[in-house]
Amino acid sequence: MKHLFSLISCLLFLVSFSQEIAVLKYKGGGDWYSNPTALPNLIKFCNENIKTKITEQPQTVDTESPDIFQFPLVHMTGHGNVFFSDADVENLRNYLFSGGFLHIDDNYGMAPFLKKELKKVFPNKELTEIPTTHPIFNISYKFPNGLPKIHEHDGKRPQALGIFHEDRLILLFTFESDLGDGWEDPEVHNDPEDVRERALKMGANIVKYAFEN
Repeated sequence: MKHLFSLISCLLFLVSFSQEIAVLKYKGGGDWYSNPTALPNLIKFCNENIKTKITEQPQTVDTESPDIFQFPLVHMTGHGNVFFSDADVENLRNYLFSGGFLHIDDNYGMAPFLKKELKKVFPNKELTEIPTTHPIFNISYKFPNGLPKIHEHDGKRPQALGIFHEDRLILLFTFESDLGDGWEDPEVHNDPEDVRERALKMGANIVKYAFEN
């Protein structure tokens, strides 16, 4: 019955034309709720510049919830621990294999926990660096050098790491960039306007790719 319910959820997802974004509420104690102004600002930018019609306030969805299939794009962020239960793993895998897209933006500190949990979801797949020729860097705005550096933590270069399924990018992990900081209200991090603009444009590329692929 559980597998039948997952199949029905997948089929409902495939016929959905929703343009909505949700924040992933995950287990483990990490601050999944960080950067509260980030997604609303990104949504506003997308609606004004790439002709999306996304509801201004993103929703929240639990990793194991069947509601995840309502969203073509789910966003995940935080600083700390991440834990996926068996139910989370099955639901997330079904969601991604059936057409969903997960963007994980490391707000600094979640990478070691996340990578361990992703092995549960994809035991036979590895995070690989996405080439600068990939559409996600070119679909609306051009990023010839790949992922922009938005917030400085420890001097490492920004990396866009991905997991592919049947040649489709289904998961994007943005590391050492902190796009969400650039999406937040200007007074939160006092980032220069050109830095915020780069972050929002990269975010718009992610949204457009997720909605169209």
